Amino acid sequence: MGLLQEFKKFALKGNMIDMAVGIVIGGAFSSVISSLVKDVITPPLGLLTEQVDFESWTITLRQEVEANGDTEAVAPVTLDIGSFVNALISFLIVAMAIFIVIKIMNRVREQFEADETTPTPTTKKCDYCKLEIPLAATRCGHCTSELTA
Repeated sequence: MGLLQEFKKFALKGNMIDMAVGIVIGGAFSSVISSLVKDVITPPLGLLTEQVDFESWTITLRQEVEANGDTEAVAPVTLDIGSFVNALISFLIVAMAIFIVIKIMNRVREQFEADETTPTPTTKKCDYCKLEIPLAATRCGHCTSELTA
């Protein structure tokens, strides 16, 4: 089998297509969650913390130095704690959403499996020798005992 045929077989498997769809939906879901955190959740948190804007939370490691004659300008070095807080909130929301979806899917799957009916039995055990015989049998084929209905 050629390399191209093997790749075609791999790419067209059901699991591969499901994974591709999941990645596309996940990307779209990521932008929705980012907007939810930035536009819906962060403003009330800022209100509760006296109008603190999480995006502006930074720790300055080195101050900005402006150019003066002999010296060159040096950009400040900062840790953007606010961006990290927003990313952490986004992660927690995504994790909770995935947990809820999986929990619902498991519950539906369990109900589906419970709804499946068990097949009707086609055999029974002989009252005397305890071996399996057809359900409609009136005499055991193993011990030849007559069976009651």
